[in-house]
Order: sequence, then structure tokens, then C-alpha cells
Amino acid sequence: MKKIGIIGGSGLYKMEGLTFVKEVHCETPFGSPSAPYSIFTLDGVDAELVFLPRHGIGHVLNPSEVPYQANIYGMKTLGVEWIISVSAVGSLQEHIAPGHVVVIDQFIDRTKGRESTFFSCGVVAHISFGDPVCTALRQYLVEASKEAGATTHDGGTYVCMEGPAFSTRAESNLYRSWGAQVIGMTNVPEAKLAREAEISYATLAMSTDYDCWHEGHDDVTVEDVIKVVKSNVKLSQSIIKKAIPKIVAHEGPAPESNALQYAFISDKSKIPAETKKALAPIIGKYVT
Repeated sequence: MKKIGIIGGSGLYKMEGLTFVKEVHCETPFGSPSAPYSIFTLDGVDAELVFLPRHGIGHVLNPSEVPYQANIYGMKTLGVEWIISVSAVGSLQEHIAPGHVVVIDQFIDRTKGRESTFFSCGVVAHISFGDPVCTALRQYLVEASKEAGATTHDGGTYVCMEGPAFSTRAESNLYRSWGAQVIGMTNVPEAKLAREAEISYATLAMSTDYDCWHEGHDDVTVEDVIKVVKSNVKLSQSIIKKAIPKIVAHEGPAPESNALQYAFISDKSKIPAETKKALAPIIGKYVT
């Protein structure tokens, strides 16, 4: 049975056809995840869906407080091989209107102080990250989004800023000059950690507003964003329901299941025992 992680808002749990299995509380070497993991099955599909509200129950964690390492580590220990990241974003381009869907293929990391790797304390590994999302999963999301009737943009660059404040106008115009499509606050280091954990990861970016660059619109406010987020929830649910059977039908292992195979640079005999133990779910098949 495939296990598919879904990271996003708690509204995603309310899809029709879900059957609750159990709630899992998980402690990790990197602290507690954002919330307990909620595991469901979906009618007619041989898979378990592992939901996690990225910002905690009640949206109590700001983007810099999200325990990204713990969240991904917990997914790994639960056997998750695929992660769909559902994320609210601001549009940096006129043709991406609020309510549109962008299936991301690139990231620009503008975060400042976040822990972005599992590899420290005596072990060094350098993952390949030129293509930072799983191409197979990304294609399944593109297909599902179109089937759900969404205005879908196939590919786009996501600028990940630190937050929690929104951009200045100068910053927003700088990112536009780089050719980026959307801006958000959460998918880095999430995507990097998923790759290190050998989990196939892709982003379903839901446009909620034009960032403050757009002179024809008021500067972004939380009230405006929340209105569009609520309207996007049902669309996200529909896309996920259509994507899950495609993932289940994927032949063979998840594409990123061997992402660490050639990544280690450390002498494995020198890795401290405590580090080996802590990272066993991630490095155990390579380091004994």
C-alpha cells in the first residue's frame, strides 16, 4: 500500500470519501512536528494518506517557526514515499490571477535562518537539487489540476521568502525581474529536506493574491488572502482526489527513493554512533 503525505492546511482533511484510520503523535531527534499526523484512506484507492497541517492546529506557527526537519522526518518514519505540498502563494505575474493553480518546477531560496538539512553532527551529504521537485509527481498534479477544471500553469518558479511580513514593493519588483512566477514562505527548506529523506515531493501552489507589485490592486492584506484561501480549499481537495489514483498507479518505487545513493561525502566509518542512530530512518540503508 502506497503512503502519500499531504502537507497544507487542516481544511484538506475534509475531502469527501476519506475514512479516518488513526492519529499518530511523533517525536523526532529534531523535536515535535507541527501537529499529530492524521491518517486516512480514500474510497476505492489502495493507499494511506498522511495529513499534516504545516502551521499547526489553528495556524499557530509562523513560517519561520514551522519545524520542517521534524515534519519531514516524521513522514519518513511513517513510510511516506510521496508528498504533495499544498501552498498559498502570491502571484508575481499578471497572467496568474487569484484562484489559479501553479504546479511549481523551481525554487529560489530567500530564507535566512532556517535549518535546511538533516546532515550535520559528523555526516555530510550533498543531494542533487537542480530539479527540486519530483518530475513524475509534478506531472500527476498537472494532469489532476486540469481534470479538476482549474486554470493551471504547468511550471513556475516559487520565491521562498522568510516572512512573516509580506514583501516590500521593491522586493516584489525585484523578484518579477528575475522571472519568478509566485512567492510564498514555506516550501523551502521543506523541498530540500524531502529530497534528503528520499521522498518524492511536488508543490501545488494556489494563488491567493497579486503581490504588492500590482498597481491596479490594493496591497495584499490577510483578509483578502483568507477569502481566496477558503475558495481554494475545495479546488485543492478535488485536485488531490484526482492525483491520488495516478500516484497509486505509478509502477515501481517513488522516483526519489535513491536520492542519497551518491550523495555522501563523509567517511562512513567516521560518522558518530549517535548520529547514525538519530538518522537511521533516512541513512540506514547506506550507513550501518
